[in-house]
Amino acid sequence: MIRGVLFDMDGVLVDSESFICKAAIMMFSELGIIVSPEDFQPFVGMGENKYIGGVAEKHGIIVDIEQVKARTYNIYEKIVSGKLYPLPGSLEFISKCRNKGLKLSLATSADTIKMEVNLKEIGLSRNTFDSIITGLDVKKKKPFPEIYLKAAKSLGLKPGNCLVVEDAISGIDAGKAAGCRCLAVTTSFETAALKGADWICDSLLNVPDEVLNW
Repeated sequence: MIRGVLFDMDGVLVDSESFICKAAIMMFSELGIIVSPEDFQPFVGMGENKYIGGVAEKHGIIVDIEQVKARTYNIYEKIVSGKLYPLPGSLEFISKCRNKGLKLSLATSADTIKMEVNLKEIGLSRNTFDSIITGLDVKKKKPFPEIYLKAAKSLGLKPGNCLVVEDAISGIDAGKAAGCRCLAVTTSFETAALKGADWICDSLLNVPDEVLNW
């Protein structure tokens, strides 16, 4: 039976994809490199090391990943100020999970600094979750299952008793590989691309009843 819910952040609780993409494009521009939003699409949900590093590699650029990430986050924090909002249904779904007595974990491939900026901007406290796992806590990011295995363990639960809430293909792959059931939200990808999930919805306002009743 379901005992815990493991939430991805970007594309599930908040739609920050366009902002981190813009920040990364601005960072690359400072290096004299012109990149496009399409360059980043294959790396959505894999954490900023891969998100930025994958694009750098595609363009044949050698970068100091920690340095370029820091600059990207600096730009990101400035451009999102007052512009991020909870995705429709996200806060209500969290409350619904709490009311059912489920344990909650935030499992994001993002680094801690981005996670903290996002939570602050959408008005969520860290205490909303029983545990938080970020990209800095794992060696192998999504699509590897490590983050969801750690999230389940941090709640004292078996993965088979956990629901993963995701928007990205790599996240669904990670959740299923961990042994969890998955709910996909079509924030970042179309339904056909998310077919690996157990359930798919267009927003957390429209979650099928059976998602929290197994």
